Amino acid sequence: MWFQVSAARRALRPAPMALAAALLVVGCATNPVDSQWTEPQFAGQSLRGSKLLVVCEAPDEALQRNCLDRASAELVAYGASPVTQAPVAAGTARSSAAEPYLAAARAAGAKAVWLTAVGPDATLVQPGPSIGVGLGGFGRSVGGGVGISLPIGGGKTQTAYGANSQLTDVASARLMWTAKTRAPSDNDANAQVAELVKSAVAAAGKAGFF
Repeated sequence: MWFQVSAARRALRPAPMALAAALLVVGCATNPVDSQWTEPQFAGQSLRGSKLLVVCEAPDEALQRNCLDRASAELVAYGASPVTQAPVAAGTARSSAAEPYLAAARAAGAKAVWLTAVGPDATLVQPGPSIGVGLGGFGRSVGGGVGISLPIGGGKTQTAYGANSQLTDVASARLMWTAKTRAPSDNDANAQVAELVKSAVAAAGKAGFF
């Protein structure tokens, strides 16, 4: 839907959606970990010194490889021993997010699978109040977003990325921990991915896994 708004009116009264977009960006910057959950059975179970199979799923190969490199580096810094694995094709049927990677993890002797799925979380158009929100979960086409669009005039589009990360126990195939992280909109997608992964690994560390 499109709206015609005079320049004077826009100057006097900030558009509600523009304010919402600004609040969203501020929220992402101050609260990188949007939510997280730990399976009580694995609470406090340290993975320091353990081998982890590391997988990243992303909309394109450049982001996927950047995510994989950053996740591996962060996990090494926290005392884990990462082994990387290429992601399965988008749309692959699976009973759980990590299910396609468990066989490779067992073959590599990994204790857990670290899986991060990266995708656009919000699209902002400045100065017009246009915003689309939505981060797809594991097992979907990463990057799909459905939300609200109120374009008024021209503007520069910026994308804020989000990530769902999780740890899965290889022996039992049970989810140990999961978290959603967000990054503020920025023209540098690789920098956003690096921050998303850093925040996720740090959150797992605070949860007692490293």
